[in-house]
Amino acid sequence: MKVFDQYHLPTTVNEALALLAQYDGRARVIAGGTDLLVDAQAEVYEGQRPHFDALVDVTRIEGANKISEQDGFIVIGCGVTHTQIVSSTLIQARATALAEACAVVGGPQVRNVATLCGNVAHALPAADGTVALMALDAEALVSSLPSPVIRHPSSVIHEPWRPLSSLFLGPGKSAVDPTRELITALRFRPLDAGEGCAFARVMRPQGVALPILGMASKIKFGIRNSKFEIENVAISAGPVALVPFRAKRTEEFLRGKILDDAVLQQAAQILMNEAQPRTSAHRATKEYRYALLPALLKQTLTQAMERAM
Repeated sequence: MKVFDQYHLPTTVNEALALLAQYDGRARVIAGGTDLLVDAQAEVYEGQRPHFDALVDVTRIEGANKISEQDGFIVIGCGVTHTQIVSSTLIQARATALAEACAVVGGPQVRNVATLCGNVAHALPAADGTVALMALDAEALVSSLPSPVIRHPSSVIHEPWRPLSSLFLGPGKSAVDPTRELITALRFRPLDAGEGCAFARVMRPQGVALPILGMASKIKFGIRNSKFEIENVAISAGPVALVPFRAKRTEEFLRGKILDDAVLQQAAQILMNEAQPRTSAHRATKEYRYALLPALLKQTLTQAMERAM
């Protein structure tokens, strides 16, 4: 069964948005298509009839496939694939957790076409790239056209950079309208001296290797009384909530502490109290996920600490 009628390859943000406006809700943004087309195929198997008048491919937009440094941020375009992330020396050195997260997404064929912005747009709390981005305090640039639409490059509205957490409404529910808006880019601050980050994941080895639980930690150290004290920390995990999750209470507890076994045990207990994993027939029971939380917290914090020193 045919899922779409027309396929467009715009070369500018304005052209992409104008095409979406032209179809008035009957077109969808596509990049790698590893989520959109798979979901459409699943609906066909379930007896539903998904159909789009058009797909608007954003991977040919100028600058979409670039990873760059701008104004103190690492900026990732909307067409950047997971393979590009994994192979980027900049990401490996200055955002290690993101490279580690993108390296376990699907298989090589999927990583070669699936984009990081697409991972975010799909709004799943278990998305590995999103988990890492949350710990990096990432932001998103969302673009749209004014109404009525004026087809001119200057008519594109770039919203202020938005915290990544503001894009998620629920499992698979994004605040970005894929029929009228576009996540143009993502950005975050690169690691500085005294900072480190790490990502870890437990997954089922068969099939598409669904994540049972993933976690990312970023940590910054200072020295107090000749000991390394945690100045700042960010911890994200998924899936442990309806949206991508930041462990705010655990982070608050860890700030100002010396990272030792006793502190790790207390932090793990706080994390288990604020996270809310659920049982999934395709992934794991909530009890098993609760049991994994302390282990992943220790692993990611310890690795991040070692990398920061």
